[in-house]
Amino acid sequence: MPKPTHKPKPISPARLAAFDILLLVEAGKGNSDDLLHSAHTAKLSPEDRNLATALVLGTLRQQIALDARIQLFLQRPDQRLAEPVALALRLGAFQLLHLDRIPAHAALNESVELTRHSNNSHAAGMVNAILRKLASTKASGKPLHESTAAFAQRLGHPRWLVERWVANYGRPAALKICEAGQTEAAASTLFTATPEAQLPQLDDGSRLVAELAAAAVQQPKRIWDTCAAPGGKTLILAHRLQHANILASDASPRRLTAMRARLDQYPYATDVIIETADATEPPLELKDFDLILVDVPCSGTGTLARNPEIRHRLTPADLARQAMRQRKILGTALSRLAPGGCLLYSTCSLEPEECEQVVESVLAESKTPIAAIPLQPLLEQLTASGILSQPLPGAIRGNYLRTLPGTHPGDGFFAALIERVSD
Repeated sequence: MPKPTHKPKPISPARLAAFDILLLVEAGKGNSDDLLHSAHTAKLSPEDRNLATALVLGTLRQQIALDARIQLFLQRPDQRLAEPVALALRLGAFQLLHLDRIPAHAALNESVELTRHSNNSHAAGMVNAILRKLASTKASGKPLHESTAAFAQRLGHPRWLVERWVANYGRPAALKICEAGQTEAAASTLFTATPEAQLPQLDDGSRLVAELAAAAVQQPKRIWDTCAAPGGKTLILAHRLQHANILASDASPRRLTAMRARLDQYPYATDVIIETADATEPPLELKDFDLILVDVPCSGTGTLARNPEIRHRLTPADLARQAMRQRKILGTALSRLAPGGCLLYSTCSLEPEECEQVVESVLAESKTPIAAIPLQPLLEQLTASGILSQPLPGAIRGNYLRTLPGTHPGDGFFAALIERVSD
């Protein structure tokens, strides 16, 4: 006699979209932000789109903590689960533990159905049992004192990364970084609200870098934005320095196409020249610029609230690999700076290997007469002009700018201003 087959139950569009997106993120086939603004969510209602976004970003932010809770109920602590099964468990656990307005039965039942939907029916019973135990288990309270490993796990960050932050910035700052990485990005508070409707929407850190670059040189004639896509910083430069000739380049033709469409929406940016160029080996004719912005590709550890999957992909070896490319980009850009010109180097990384160490290494090896100059006067200038709404206490370290999530508004950014001494 044939076994009765399970009749599939409907899965809500939001949970199905979130599940599919998380599978793609895990497989390295996209990042969460792009996928949440793709065809996967295009047909969802606004309410379902909001829920899918909350599920994807929340699950990614809490993944390390969720896995630790789930592991307690596995038959073996080292048991390996198929990725769709692990994702169904994480989605269910996130809803049970962090979304009070989601009925427990909905989170549990649909996680079981997602397990079956992914051709893992054999694991449906296990998913059901684990989530029921989670739902009935009282969460443990926060201890009076936590080790670094404990608060890293509780706040969903890799231990190796948090240990670096403790060593570089101290335990209180590292704790704030982790807490900021678990929250949605807050509305901008760093910049004064103005009627400048033509300014692009940017996170505080990106805009700060662009505003510092725009203020670095009085009336520059030629400007180069070396790693320009998606174009937000280029727009700030074009708005602030409307009489300058601006070249924006990037290594990705696809990203530049999208950037051109973005810039064309702003009348003051239609004359910006866009070229495909690898910043490590730009064409020889790109030289003698009065101002260069070098916002290099980096690990992105200052942006974990907006890009939570970075914490699951990044390895210590990636930092050395990034730094090697960053040194080459910075050294090449400095060679294209006109005498008396200035270059602003920036990253959205919290790691010294990509920031201070890159700048100091290139300064030490440069055959061109260059020097790092203090950024504090530029910060004061932006505050006095009304662009900045508040000072940034503790953000200047020597000649450099370093903002930290949770301590300062917005993402974590590093910036250094370098001047080529006039011949």
